[in-house]
Amino acid sequence: MRPSILFPLFAEARTLKGVGPRVEKLLSKALGKDAPPRILDLAFHLPFGLVDRSYRPALIEAEPGRIATLVVNVLDHKPGRGHGKQPYRVLCSDDTGLIELVFFALYGDRVQQQLPAGTKRAISGRVESFSGRLQMPHPDYIVPIEELNTIPSNEPVYGSTEGLSPRVVAKAVTAALERVRDLPEWQDPAFLAREKWPSFTAALHAVHAPASELDFALDTLARRRLAYDELLANQLALALTRQRLRVRNGRVLKATGKLRSKALAALPFKLTAAQTQAIGEIDGDMASGSRMLRLLQGDVGAGKTVVAMMSLLAAVEAGTQGALMAPTELLARQHMASLEAMANAAGVKLALLTGRERGASRDALLERLAAGDIDILVGTHALFSTDVAFRDLGLAVIDEQHRFGVHQRMLLQGKGNTPADVLVMTATPIPRTLELTAYGDMEVSRLMGRPPGRKPVETRVLPASRRDEVIEGIKRAVAKGERVYWVCPLVEESEKIDLAAAEDRAAELAEIFGSKVGLVHGKMKGPDRDAAMARFKAGETSILVATTVIEVGVDVPEATIMVIEHAERFGLAQLHQLRGRVGRGAAKSTCLLVYYPPLGPTAKERLQALRRTDDGFVIADEDLRLRGAGELLGTKQSGLPTFRFADISVHGELLKAAQDDAQLIMQRDSGLSGKRGEALRTLLFLFERDEAVRYIRTR
Repeated sequence: MRPSILFPLFAEARTLKGVGPRVEKLLSKALGKDAPPRILDLAFHLPFGLVDRSYRPALIEAEPGRIATLVVNVLDHKPGRGHGKQPYRVLCSDDTGLIELVFFALYGDRVQQQLPAGTKRAISGRVESFSGRLQMPHPDYIVPIEELNTIPSNEPVYGSTEGLSPRVVAKAVTAALERVRDLPEWQDPAFLAREKWPSFTAALHAVHAPASELDFALDTLARRRLAYDELLANQLALALTRQRLRVRNGRVLKATGKLRSKALAALPFKLTAAQTQAIGEIDGDMASGSRMLRLLQGDVGAGKTVVAMMSLLAAVEAGTQGALMAPTELLARQHMASLEAMANAAGVKLALLTGRERGASRDALLERLAAGDIDILVGTHALFSTDVAFRDLGLAVIDEQHRFGVHQRMLLQGKGNTPADVLVMTATPIPRTLELTAYGDMEVSRLMGRPPGRKPVETRVLPASRRDEVIEGIKRAVAKGERVYWVCPLVEESEKIDLAAAEDRAAELAEIFGSKVGLVHGKMKGPDRDAAMARFKAGETSILVATTVIEVGVDVPEATIMVIEHAERFGLAQLHQLRGRVGRGAAKSTCLLVYYPPLGPTAKERLQALRRTDDGFVIADEDLRLRGAGELLGTKQSGLPTFRFADISVHGELLKAAQDDAQLIMQRDSGLSGKRGEALRTLLFLFERDEAVRYIRTR
């Protein structure tokens, strides 16, 4: 149960003065939340800029373009003419000059109440010059002279949204911070003293009260303190998860390798040294008697699926069943197609379950699965359904792990009589520092290099003005029987715009290539998308215009050209994933990164980095350096944790310290029952790692 000291922070923001239904709804949007915002969300909503209101000149010295705080006498009101079409003006002065306050939307009584003629007022806003006269449109502050000190010298600026002024957000944040109590200290006293860090509450107030731009730096004492608290909560939660998995016994799954030998004999190539090593590590985990939880990282085309199949065959030979789950139907069917030859050679029964299977055929498949007549089930989220029951699930393989959460992973591994071993895979190389934050509860295997025969893809960067040359190159490739992907621009704000761009490009290319042009996008129904892919794979169409739906799971060896339009809008890792769709056959392949000028320095560096290397792990580290963890850990990779205070690209050494601290805590007080342990429970609840606290109780 959440500690009572945190109750005020988890109260809804509507309990604050000035936060009514309308403001609450807008705050949810500004904070990026689907649910009503809480006090905690506001307290953790950091300012991104600063308004300097310390400039307090006499009017004769006031510089147009600067924000100034002035003390003025209110002389006269000049209501706008033409039924409100002209601005309302208020003439003011000091001993040195005149200034007009201009209002474009507020008239009459309200302005007169704020600025009664014959009174003295303190105002603050941006000074402008119009026809040689000083003006201040819509002052940010208008207060009686005795309240001059209520106008801040430095005012933090918060992210907002349309219809919600930053000032309203700032007031809500200030009110929220007043609800933050002093919390029990969860950090080691000696460590705190060495780092010279303030308390959590003091640090939180400090980051909301910047005195200069220097206070926005990520290495201030206050920001480092908060970042470390967040990272420690993350690492401690992962350590508790890992402990829970280890104390709940698995079982010994050993195989002689008989089925594996048959499957390997059917392959037209030999395993790489990296694949052999990964299989050995997985075999060791499965035979240990402890539950396996291992991450298999492999670059594009590194051969992860073969490694997964070898492990699934070991589970089948040990008398259990296997499952392989993919995030999309397209990828699930791709896996099914690539595994069938090995399964047939080994004599094991393979089946596919997606959301498309319904009615009598689905019922029959589930009966066979429960009876043990299906050895390996490949599927999508449909595998989570409550009516999907295995006779005895021994190994669950989850592909593209970052698209699934920990809860979903546990649902699948709990499908067996005894909790199943779990192997998770990703073709999105993850920087080593991010491995600690997202997969610290797992052992990690990395498949480095590419399989034999895989040729590097030539990567070129060119402006959109050379698109005619691209078209001519495509004509030559199509004439030789080669296939082409054309990926349309990524417009993050709108899937509809993405779709329209793809449809427009397909129509334009169809005018040149006729029926040779196909189209796939995420809004298509599964059967239609599969049919379009099948036509492309069979050569009925030669050019496939697509959104990023083809990022993973598409294997067409004849595809030799990848055109990525508006490449400057994509992240490095995603560009690398898309490039990996070509170069899968014997022919030379090319990736064309088409950009639209002007090209910013970061975008330019990103595209050049892709030209320099095809090593996904090098690219992942470069992506982290260029974009920072904030964007890398955002919606684009939805399964990775998002941090509010920590930035892994800056706080890497704090992450390592947090990992070491979490391990020491687990050695000394794994039940978190001591004085520091109780405080650490508060930390876990504060950063919403409630699930980890539950693991302490259910060991």
